[in-house]
Amino acid sequence: MTSAIKGLGWHQTVLLEEAVSALITRTDGIYVDGTFGRGHHTRLILARLTPNARLIVFDKDPQAIEVARQISDPRLDVVHSGFSQLRKVLVSRGNIRMSGILLDLGVSSPQINDPARGFSFRYDGPLDMRMNPMCGESAAQWLARVDERELIRIIRDYGEERFAVRIARAISVRRSKSGHLGPLESTSELAKIVGRAVKTREKGQDPATRTFQAIRIHINQELLELSIVLETALQSLEPGGRLVVISFHSLEDRIVKRFLQSHARAPAVERHLPIRVADSPTPPLRILGRMFSSAEEVIANPRARSAVMRIAERVLK
Repeated sequence: MTSAIKGLGWHQTVLLEEAVSALITRTDGIYVDGTFGRGHHTRLILARLTPNARLIVFDKDPQAIEVARQISDPRLDVVHSGFSQLRKVLVSRGNIRMSGILLDLGVSSPQINDPARGFSFRYDGPLDMRMNPMCGESAAQWLARVDERELIRIIRDYGEERFAVRIARAISVRRSKSGHLGPLESTSELAKIVGRAVKTREKGQDPATRTFQAIRIHINQELLELSIVLETALQSLEPGGRLVVISFHSLEDRIVKRFLQSHARAPAVERHLPIRVADSPTPPLRILGRMFSSAEEVIANPRARSAVMRIAERVLK
């Protein structure tokens, strides 16, 4: 599904039908869309639910929240926050249990395609990269103060960039010239610095891709927020409730995969204890599988190529 709303940009949702079908186990339940984006998952979920159901949607992005509030539906509860605040929100609404939670991770096309947001090396714009431009430190502010060793760590660990040392050194050299060049504040300049430091492309990938990804993940604390919401899902899903997560790069998918695997195994017990099979501990999650985009979807939307959707269910026992 593709749409543009009030000039906020085009967005094509990956694994839309598959995600919603995997999510909904009962049509009168309470569901969470942790990343509203431009609302394609939300609208399809609402279309599948009965009038007495409920859907809570989260997003940090003020533009996404503006779109969400255009939807007139008494079942919809819009929260302007990152999904790491899910537990707090559930408690504030009566400590409710969820029938399902959907997470579509990463950055959306409208965010990437808006030069003013500073997410993309393809457009010249301010070096911002915040999901919520009204909160926290921008990428430019962070780059102006970060220690070079920390910068190396972020680019290496969050970007999986083998030239992290070379890139961090180039940024530090540019930063030392801010007295007569001014501060590093534009996406195009950062992309050029990275390009000169790397000098090579991998399978057509722009040299700045991994560095921009790393800085964006750090600025928005994306991996920390993911870890927090996964724990909340484990604690808050009702028996039989589903967790559906769509990720677009290996760091996210690795966190999700390891979390699901660790909670789909029965807790260890001492071998010498006389425990009957019927009384043995039951793991809290059951892994239902994973799914990738079809060849047809990848042709229509190249971003779908890297998508991995993982599905798990809260065990009944």
